[in-house]
Amino acid sequence: MAAAAEQADLIEIHKGERRMELKRDGVALRTYRIALGFAPTGHKEREGDGRTPEGSYRIDARNPRSAFHLSLRISYPDPSDEARAASLGVSPGGDIFIHGQPNGLRKLFVRHPRQDWTSGCVAVSNREIREVWSRVPTGARVVIRP
Repeated sequence: MAAAAEQADLIEIHKGERRMELKRDGVALRTYRIALGFAPTGHKEREGDGRTPEGSYRIDARNPRSAFHLSLRISYPDPSDEARAASLGVSPGGDIFIHGQPNGLRKLFVRHPRQDWTSGCVAVSNREIREVWSRVPTGARVVIRP
């Protein structure tokens, strides 16, 4: 893990700009170019829609052995996401992560970050996710903006 002064307390994601910032006490520590879900416009409504959610969440888990090079789970769906999906009669989906590129042969087919390619997650390069992993503690806030 990075030194305490380099630890982020907020991840701010700007979907329209394909930009993610790590912040501490309101000051940007690092900025990354990101790829999103294959249909990124709008808030995630249901499982499989390819959208990246919008709203305020937390990093609630870390997976060093995911199908992607490291992953930090975002606490989607929250109760309002679940209620919205229930009103539509659909599953809200889940397993939304900030992660690196795919492991194995699939990485050869991903043109990151020139195109949105995830199922609703936020992706950075493998080098970048190692840095994010070391600077973002479990429990950090995540704000995803349109």
